[in-house]
Amino acid sequence: MRYFEKVSFEQFSKATNLSKEEYNKYNLPKRSTKHSAGYDFEALSNFSIKPGEILKIPTGIKVNMEDDEVLMIFIRSSLGVKNNLRMCNQVGIIDSDYYNNEDNEGHIFVCIQNEGTEVKEFKQGDKIVQGIFTKFLTVSNEEEINNHRQGGFGSTN
Repeated sequence: MRYFEKVSFEQFSKATNLSKEEYNKYNLPKRSTKHSAGYDFEALSNFSIKPGEILKIPTGIKVNMEDDEVLMIFIRSSLGVKNNLRMCNQVGIIDSDYYNNEDNEGHIFVCIQNEGTEVKEFKQGDKIVQGIFTKFLTVSNEEEINNHRQGGFGSTN
């Protein structure tokens, strides 16, 4: 079973300067059409990205999924093509064990860079990235792995 949920208000408050009212009104990611692969993540508040600037943006979202699944995060294609915006790591990879980690509850952040020549303005509720679930495979002769995720963003080195 896989599902999105909001991070706690405590975690939300650590990552944003937004109120309880703002926390209560943002949306969980959803697909725009019946056959869309991607779940659209929305901006929590208004913000802008200047040319050459990189922003680490909180989504307020965490995701629970099966052990053999991954959520891949991509910039929305229209933002890449029309505005020359890129995810700094090209594709965000959210592993199943990121959920409820001790550092940040599994709060998903996205890092976006403006490689264009104009400031890009976002309004609260604008769709900024999309997440796609997929299964993954492992090699059959892999040694047993006993390590467990201890932290959040970038914690597995």
